[in-house]
Amino acid sequence: MYITGGCNLACQHCWISPSFEKDGGSGECLDFDLYKIAIDEGIPLGLKQIKFTGGEPLLHPDFVKMADHATGKGIRTWMETNGTLLTSEIAFYLKDKTSLDFISVSLDGALASTNDSFRNVKGSFDLATRGIEFLVKAGYKPQIIMSLFNGNFKEIEAMVKIAIGSGCGSLKFNIIQSSGRGEKLVKDEKLLSIHELIDLGHWIENDLQKKYSIPLFFSWPMAFHSIRRLQKDKGANCNLFNILGVLSSGEIALCGIGNQEKKLVFGQLGEDEISEIWKKNLGLRRLRKIIPIELEGVCRQCMFKNRCLGSCIAQNYHSQKRLTAPFWFCQEAENYGLFPKNKFLLYNTKKFMLS
Repeated sequence: MYITGGCNLACQHCWISPSFEKDGGSGECLDFDLYKIAIDEGIPLGLKQIKFTGGEPLLHPDFVKMADHATGKGIRTWMETNGTLLTSEIAFYLKDKTSLDFISVSLDGALASTNDSFRNVKGSFDLATRGIEFLVKAGYKPQIIMSLFNGNFKEIEAMVKIAIGSGCGSLKFNIIQSSGRGEKLVKDEKLLSIHELIDLGHWIENDLQKKYSIPLFFSWPMAFHSIRRLQKDKGANCNLFNILGVLSSGEIALCGIGNQEKKLVFGQLGEDEISEIWKKNLGLRRLRKIIPIELEGVCRQCMFKNRCLGSCIAQNYHSQKRLTAPFWFCQEAENYGLFPKNKFLLYNTKKFMLS
């Protein structure tokens, strides 16, 4: 649920590119009646979970009301937020009265100067860390999400210490995608190279994780996951065939990419029934038919393709205008000879035949 089209921060990497609401506005907001329609029409199809995101979801004037409504319908909810608008009252209410049981807070630097310059709002570090404090006091074990670029990766271990010291439950390191505002970071050469990202991933999942008890997650594709991580979380990835995105406009899309790629918008709440979209939309039907069987490039050869499903179809389409295009990270790794050779189907077939 991308319930707001606006945000009170203007982060350099945001793949959604919401409007910057620096004067207390909320931007476009999902109408509450349309929100209720989405839930009522989704439940017969098996709706079990909702993620609140945006923009910044706490800008929505009916956010608490939305959490209450989902709770009353027996729907589990969780939220991605920048944390700057959290108050003690909101944190305790959400924990005690609603089904919102998991919250992630974005923080992009262990130093205020790093975070605030990347998020383009002075004071956002202090507000976000204060928000985390409110959540912990209310009984949450929030996750910190840190998006990595060439200006903050040296603060990774310091961020781990912040997460532990503040009582967070886990820490996730995101790889920035080249959509939305991320496109400018690519042009300005502010992103880490594939060599640097792979080195960081190995260091985080192996060396750094051994030093600290808090779970650390690096958001690279499944083929690069450590054996320990694969055993623990089964290589969690986009649940492509069991999700729909609801945009702040009330449009139904693959996910938030529908804000930029209108061919991945499938209908409109209040006009098109979700059951009709889910069962009959030609775009969704084609997606289910061609993924993963028609994936291209390195994804076609990967032994994890039936679970990974191309990692992020939204980004694949945005960058190459083909649903079957390979995920950029894996293809670039393969181009440089860095894709794990033991994850190729052909490699494993030959190994089996030789044995």
